[in-house]
Amino acid sequence: MRRNQHAGLRTSGGFSLNAFTAEELDQIHLATLEVLERAGVFTDDPEALDIFAGGSCRVDRETGMVKIPGHVVEDAIAAAPASFVGCGREESFDLLFEPGRVAFTTFGEGLMVVDPESGELRQSTRQDVADTARLTDYLEGIDAYEVAVGASDVEPGMAEIENYAAAVGSCRKHICACPIGGWETRKVIEIAAAVAGGRDALRERPIVTLGMCPVSPLKLPKECSEVIIEAARAGLPANILSMAMAGASAPITLAGTLVTHNAEVLSGIVLSQLTERGAKVFYGSSTTAMDLRLAAASVGSPECAMINAGVACLARRYRLPSYVAGL
Repeated sequence: MRRNQHAGLRTSGGFSLNAFTAEELDQIHLATLEVLERAGVFTDDPEALDIFAGGSCRVDRETGMVKIPGHVVEDAIAAAPASFVGCGREESFDLLFEPGRVAFTTFGEGLMVVDPESGELRQSTRQDVADTARLTDYLEGIDAYEVAVGASDVEPGMAEIENYAAAVGSCRKHICACPIGGWETRKVIEIAAAVAGGRDALRERPIVTLGMCPVSPLKLPKECSEVIIEAARAGLPANILSMAMAGASAPITLAGTLVTHNAEVLSGIVLSQLTERGAKVFYGSSTTAMDLRLAAASVGSPECAMINAGVACLARRYRLPSYVAGL
């Protein structure tokens, strides 16, 4: 099993970036609790509404709004494990996930590739998924594989299932798949269980993380909440990854953006822990700023790096493994 280097660990020397003081993080946390309890989050998933209602949340079934008391949020954070192992198909590729420990992964999901033979820019295919997964398998500097490109040459409703099947057949490292909705998630779990040796073996050695993205601002749509619920029930890690955009779906300020981001991620963590206490979760982020010239996400920008630094600080505060994108 790989135990990668820590970032920001207090030692006798080294460099770290701390975006906020402990007191400032407390203020972001308290503002988040206020948002979740007074404004709430939206979901159109009846099962998620039932789970929230059973966990002492105030549910308005006509509007789909869920208001989450602060003590429920705090309890969910405490219940989520601080560390867990993301397994590969072979034990030598197992990877420890915990706060501050740094690992690198591909990110997804690209729509176009430059053909390695012709140099042509074209839509990606299932074979490209397999090829990028196989390349990741051999690159020592990449610790895990998130489905990097999408299979445009298969029936759209089967794309994420085909993506995972191509990836797990080509890469021995831990894989992050991003199924859309409950049916796709169950099919991905079936494939993973077949590879792992059954459902119990998969729970013991989770070879796949299931990723999903709340919709900013403050929505856990059915397609997202179903993935969270299925992942918790199967004992698989869930990467709850907000994609808020400062200046568009979130406030323009760094702290304000992080409050929106934090509320979305924590609401997903609450749903996960109410489904199965102790469920494995990543504190995820693809949150960035809006490019005011193009009205598009500014990825790879200084603002994105600043947000990611703040996300890492919050994840450490909650003693949760973090997953940040865009650097």
